[in-house]
Amino acid sequence: MSYRRLILSLLTVATLVCVAAAPVMASEEGGEDPVYSNVGLVFRILNFLIVAYGAWYLFGRVLPKKFRARAESITGAISEAARAKQDAERLLREADAKLAKLDLEIGVIQENAQRDAAAEAERIRAAAREEAVKIERAAEMEILAAGRAAQMELTALAARLAVESAEAVLRKEMTQPTDESLFRAFLSDLARSAN
Repeated sequence: MSYRRLILSLLTVATLVCVAAAPVMASEEGGEDPVYSNVGLVFRILNFLIVAYGAWYLFGRVLPKKFRARAESITGAISEAARAKQDAERLLREADAKLAKLDLEIGVIQENAQRDAAAEAERIRAAAREEAVKIERAAEMEILAAGRAAQMELTALAARLAVESAEAVLRKEMTQPTDESLFRAFLSDLARSAN
């Protein structure tokens, strides 16, 4: 049942009660003039009808529109709030999913970083081993070169000492007569080789 029908029904019942109660009220007053009392009753009924119509107009026509408009705005606000709540819940779920994925991604990044760090450490160790081998080879080559140089130097020193010692022996052994005999032998060898 609509508000209008309800208010009209109430006004109709109130009017009928007033009309039915008029003779009873007139009989109770007793001492008043019946014309005046009937006129007063009519005016009271008319007054009641005007007030009832005003109430019906206010409650039956104006307020329901305002209430309906307010209810519609409240309903719209509620539906907008429900949409906003759904959007917020969706965003929250997405954020939770991203956070879960972020934890997984951080774990993957940490594992990759550890793997890369281990690989880099192994590469550095391998490079250090290769460098140590190169340095060892270079040191061996330098030692060999220094040994050869020392050997050559010793050989040169030995040769020089041998020459000096031979010279010293020859000086002691070489006398004037030995020198002349060697010279003659040289000349004779030269003459033979010329022939």
